[in-house]
Parts: sequence; C-alpha cells; structure tokens
Amino acid sequence: MSWETVVGLEVHVQLNTQTKAFCNDLNVFGSDPNTNISPITLAHPGTLPRMNRKHILAAIKLGLAFGSDIQPTNYFDRKNYFYPDLPKGYQITQDERPVCIGGKVEYIMGDGSIRSIRIHHLHMEEDAGKSIHDLSSHETYLDYNRAGVPLIEIVTEPDLRSSEEVYYFIQTLQQLVRHLGISDGNMEEGSFRCDCNVSVKKISDEKLGERCEIKNLNSKRFAKAAVEYEAERQIKQLEAGNSILKTTMLYNPSSGKTFPMRDKEEVNDYRYFNDPDLP
Repeated sequence: MSWETVVGLEVHVQLNTQTKAFCNDLNVFGSDPNTNISPITLAHPGTLPRMNRKHILAAIKLGLAFGSDIQPTNYFDRKNYFYPDLPKGYQITQDERPVCIGGKVEYIMGDGSIRSIRIHHLHMEEDAGKSIHDLSSHETYLDYNRAGVPLIEIVTEPDLRSSEEVYYFIQTLQQLVRHLGISDGNMEEGSFRCDCNVSVKKISDEKLGERCEIKNLNSKRFAKAAVEYEAERQIKQLEAGNSILKTTMLYNPSSGKTFPMRDKEEVNDYRYFNDPDLP
C-alpha cells in the first residue's frame, strides 16, 4: 500500500525590533534573567499595552514578499490559557482577522527543482517567557525577558509532501526574513521556531488523514528527522488497524523519536475574544 506524507507548518519568527511588542522593554537576546522587564511585561494590575509600530511594518513587509492580501484594519485577540511563563494568563494574538491573508513562497530543493507552498495567513502576536528546568532537579525557574517579544506566526497550507520539502522550505523562509531585515532567523537561539502538522494518507485518497502537531522544532535537521519518524509511526499504526489520535507531540533528538506531550487543543479551549485594551 502506498502512503503519502502531508505536512503543514506554523513558523514563529521573532522580530529584531529594539523593544517589545506592546511596551518599551528592551528586546535583547542573552541578557541576564529578568532584566528586560517592567510592570507591563509582568502584567501588574492597571498596566495597558501599546502597539509597537515596527511590529506592524515587519508583518506588512513579509506579507508583501509572500504576495498576501494586506488587511487595512487590524484587531487583536486574547488567547486564554494558564502557564507559568505567561504572566497575563493570556497571549495577545490575532485569531479570525490576521494582518495578512494568502500568498505563496517558492523554494529550491537540493536537486535544483523549484516547488511552491501556499500561505494561509500570517498574524502578529507576542512571545511567552521561558521556563528553565535544568538548574535544579526539583524546581523550575522563570525568565520573563522573552515575554512580550514581538512575533510573526506564518501558517501554511498542508502542501508539503516530504521531509526534504520541509527542510528546504524552512531554509528558504530563514533566508527571506534575513534578507528583509526583520529577524536574524536564528533557530538555535529560538528566534525562528517551527511546529510541524503531520498526517499520512493513501496516495489515491483525496481526504487528509488525522494530524499530529510536533511542537517547538529549533533546527531544520530536527524538523526533517521528526517529520520522517512521525510519518513512519502513523503508517505503522494505520497498517496495524489502529487510528491516529489528534495529539501534540515533542521530538527527542537523542532518541530520534516523537512522543506525546498532550491531547491536541481545539480552538474553543482557548476562549478567544477581542482584546478591549487594543482598539
């Protein structure tokens, strides 16, 4: 039986603006923990966000490079979830009304052939802080320097059909954001992170299979390996007569395997609503 891998990506690009998305705290990588913070970053009562104009300009610049439709009016939403590195208890993002819709990216494979992938949309949002687990065996530390750093999330259509296509598309996107001057695209430092939505289907089928999302891949090589392993895992499950459950996965580079992190959330789990503090 012949199977086909289907992949769509969600790419988070950290912008190289001098300040954060909704306040004047510095956006600097490598600072001492919890030095680039303020009452706004820490969500003290009574503090209000103020939009960074350069965040919008960077999103428009990238959207124009994609050939996207730029939306003349922008709205922000609150994505509600509890996690220690999210001080407000919600993330400021764009849900149903992203800044840029549609577009495509052409990329070159290793053999010189040209492929293209459709862009569903890109939207603006803020990053979360960082949880540090390796300083203690029984405690987790929190660094809020990254909280509020401006992000652009790029959501593609499920047009990729192999791990090699994933690798070369990520490489092209890195080169593009660097060329535009909006990000250093450094995956090792976390300024360019990728989530891969992977499913498999019979080549003769038109309907896509159930997908699993592999989160926070910070290397092109890891993304390629994770997609390969996850596709093989799903094929083995289906050929054994089992079904694929929609799951959020992580990838372990040491073992070369994906493993479940949690059940995949649905949109309703986040209780999106318009942010009243950002007209």
